[in-house]
Amino acid sequence: MENQEQTPGFPQLNAPAPHFRAVTTHGERALEDYRGKWLVLFSHPADFTPVCTTEFIGFAERAGEFAKRNCELLGLSIDSVFSHLAWTRNIQEKFNVEIPFPIIEDLKMEVARAYGMIHPGAADTSAVRATFLIDPEGILRAMVYYPMSNGRSVDEFVRLLDALQTSDAHGVATPEAWCPGQPVIVPPPKTAEGAKARENEGFDYVDWYFSRKSL
Repeated sequence: MENQEQTPGFPQLNAPAPHFRAVTTHGERALEDYRGKWLVLFSHPADFTPVCTTEFIGFAERAGEFAKRNCELLGLSIDSVFSHLAWTRNIQEKFNVEIPFPIIEDLKMEVARAYGMIHPGAADTSAVRATFLIDPEGILRAMVYYPMSNGRSVDEFVRLLDALQTSDAHGVATPEAWCPGQPVIVPPPKTAEGAKARENEGFDYVDWYFSRKSL
């Protein structure tokens, strides 16, 4: 998987996340710095904008929840590091919230282009609201895009991280709106013999392709 080719500007699920090395508000950061940890990389259209401010406050207030799950946060916009610093200081002053994670300076749009964050029909030259979940091996596991006018739900990314980690640990899938403690979906059998046997395997059985269990 390490050598799988990546189409420029079109990141792909279950493929290596595009490499980056960039200046941030916490010094230089590269993708390989996050090996061994999960990473939530998220972009915003611009500093000093109201929707983005609410999102950054949301990520900051839940940073501890991500840390408990061995996950780092990394923001990005097509602004200078000086703008990022001024904005985060303003958030601290006006909202009494400290932004604890780095923010990438992407004036040349190199990272934004590599991750497909530039959508001319939606945001001209700004990066749209994009969120990427990258696993400890550097593999892109999820990506979500939002319109300029509407903020993300940070709680959803905590939930999605829980779901991904549960699927990896137990070889299961998770249903709509699944949260820890709820039943998970057992992968369906792939043979006629397996389908016939599924009803008697001790799961919460609905049909051969749909069975649940508790962890």
